[in-house]
Amino acid sequence: MESESESGAAADTPPLETLSFHGDEEIIEVVELDPGPPDPDDLAQEMEDVDFEEEEEEEEGHEEGWVLEPQEGVVGSMEGPDDSEVTFALHSASVFCVSLDPKTNTLAVTGGEDDKAFVWRLSDGELLFECAGHKDSVTCAGFSHDSTLVATGDMSGLLKVWQVDTKEEVWSFEAGDLEWMEWHPRAPVLLAGTADGNTWMWKVPNGDCKTFQGPNCPATCGRILPDGKRAVVGYEDGTIRIWDLKQGNPIHVLKGTEGHQGPLTCVATNQDGSLILTGSVDCQAKLVSATTGKVVGVFRPETVASQPNLGEGEESESNSVESLGFCSVMPLAAVGYLDGTLAIYDLSTQTLRHQCQHQSGIVQLLWEAGTAVVYTCSLDGIVRLWDARTGRLLTDYRGHTAEILDFALSKDASLVVTTSGDHKAKVFCVQRPDR
Repeated sequence: MESESESGAAADTPPLETLSFHGDEEIIEVVELDPGPPDPDDLAQEMEDVDFEEEEEEEEGHEEGWVLEPQEGVVGSMEGPDDSEVTFALHSASVFCVSLDPKTNTLAVTGGEDDKAFVWRLSDGELLFECAGHKDSVTCAGFSHDSTLVATGDMSGLLKVWQVDTKEEVWSFEAGDLEWMEWHPRAPVLLAGTADGNTWMWKVPNGDCKTFQGPNCPATCGRILPDGKRAVVGYEDGTIRIWDLKQGNPIHVLKGTEGHQGPLTCVATNQDGSLILTGSVDCQAKLVSATTGKVVGVFRPETVASQPNLGEGEESESNSVESLGFCSVMPLAAVGYLDGTLAIYDLSTQTLRHQCQHQSGIVQLLWEAGTAVVYTCSLDGIVRLWDARTGRLLTDYRGHTAEILDFALSKDASLVVTTSGDHKAKVFCVQRPDR
């Protein structure tokens, strides 16, 4: 998945008062629109069970599992042009997840409902190897920070790790039903949240393990903070916990009115790790200080806030926050909702800057590094690029014949890789007139 980690750590952040937050200020503007990471070398001393040594990556592979798509059109429920350059077609059911190797951005790993996961090359779709042995839908997959290892996890809680250059399995573990999984940003350490409320942390491949016990409900989402020493985890009961990864204890716990009134769906952090954004089925996004653990802002789309006669249960079912993230060059945050709303919020004034409407629900959003461009994928099978400064749609990419379920963006924003319910993964070359 995407990383929000850049330079700086929470300990170096300015006092939160300098951000000029104004409490629960009302949304004042609605625009209708047309369709260096922190370098914590001391982490080796602070987390004794972590090894930071990197190994060189080798890329091999000879099997072919790719299709170059014709441009005259595709057959399916969403007929139209295919803008993709490469289509990976070895999956036989919906493809749930995709991740790119962070070191070179030349490899992808995808997992799907067919209980399969594959590592393949973006340039031509060539299969490197299958991550074999899963017996349930593979819902999580990702490369380690140095691209030497790849991890896959299925819904039953079976996690596996392979050495990329040798294509050999080097570690496996059976946890509870899996909710999410993430690699540490600078170490061969894997975190995962499970339905029993636990968050697990393993050193790979020796298997040294810690567990962080949450409430007696699923740990639905999580993210390691940029300093690599803390993680934020959201739970089904609306609770948010910020964990100390070395000590194994929660630094801050947000619950009740401070937490959410429904299961958390997503979390994100800004570049320096000073701010956390959480989203929930309660249709709220909460801005939290990672230093104090206090809520410093609450965002909610005006379309839902303007329906006071809608009961809480109905409201939760009608809409939810599905994805969110911080812009790296402006004080902006983007929140994507199930009803198709993309909301761009100004963090300094806590006001709605732009509201961009999609025809169907947003599945995920990603900010392009170093720009104010935000990418969205949605249930209509289309990837869209939005200029967050103006709220204008820059361009869109089509080719899937079913909903997009996940997508990844290369570091230089030259490629978008998508997965879909049409059993395919696609690679799109991004060309923008404003570049």
